[in-house]
Amino acid sequence: MILQVQPDGSLKNMHVAYFPELTLLFAEINFPKDDNVEEAFIDLTWRPPHGESKDMKVPLVPDTTSLKKIGVNMHSSPTEAYQIEDQYNKWLSACLGYDVVLAYLGDNSRSVLMSTHQRSNQSQAQQGGWLSSITSKLPTSIGSIISGEADDKITFADCAPFLVVNETSLHDVSSRLPDGEEMDITKFRPNIIVSGAESSWEEDYWSELQTSSDVKLHLVQNCVRCVSLNIDYSTGKPGQGESGKVLKKLQSDRRVDKGSKYSPVFGRYAFLGKGGEGKVMAVGDEVTITQRNAERTTFGESILCCDAVQANVMQIGLVFLAMALRQHLSREGYIVFLPAGSL
Repeated sequence: MILQVQPDGSLKNMHVAYFPELTLLFAEINFPKDDNVEEAFIDLTWRPPHGESKDMKVPLVPDTTSLKKIGVNMHSSPTEAYQIEDQYNKWLSACLGYDVVLAYLGDNSRSVLMSTHQRSNQSQAQQGGWLSSITSKLPTSIGSIISGEADDKITFADCAPFLVVNETSLHDVSSRLPDGEEMDITKFRPNIIVSGAESSWEEDYWSELQTSSDVKLHLVQNCVRCVSLNIDYSTGKPGQGESGKVLKKLQSDRRVDKGSKYSPVFGRYAFLGKGGEGKVMAVGDEVTITQRNAERTTFGESILCCDAVQANVMQIGLVFLAMALRQHLSREGYIVFLPAGSL
């Protein structure tokens, strides 16, 4: 996580809605062939609209022995983190044009403050192979969330480990733009994109989905949206023309969550179901919506009612892992559940 250094020395959380230039920074995790996480690194690339790109490598799991501890408070859910060494902070500061620090979560975690009524407590499962070797060496907070040991804990993810969206709804958003323009799905920052749904916005009622690889996700709350949807990722500035008005376009009919009535909804926050730890799923796996809510959920409230259904089978069309094992997974051809933003 990147934080801006204030004149008094305090640190300010950085969100692309207020710091759109962050969209010019790209990150990719690289693992060695033996999957030794201690030798893995994050490859950061700065891609300005004008001028040459530049790169820097940051250890995925840095030695925290001599690192300064700092406090980070996201959405009133505080935690401790470690301030990474100055050489990395200076590189980022030079790219952005102001002083920043890079924070590493380490063994720490944050409490989930929103209701996760549908989520079941999970038990430890046996893991093996390369996944076990990775999760066993990751910091405790990350490994426990992957394996289901944590009780409603998250890392630097916004509100939940997973964000599920419906590709049919994406097409609806694109239809609101001029001919030839399509909405960039990365602006919605999902980990999981489900394709094949019969109608747009039906995901508002999804409560549980199950994949053909026997993985369950509990979809507990809506994801409400902000002005980050309007950013032009190629310039790092607010978008021009109709693509810079996506938020307004969605406000016309997508303010459907009574708990956040001024913000449009796109996607559902989710948690891994019991028994899913250590399992994998691949792009193209079939997905069945096994439970639907009778009403839309209200952000901040428990899920009141849920109907078990057998819905049309859909497919996972694409999965974004948000800095998680991208290189490894593209090589091996499968996907494992790692929390978005956890690394």
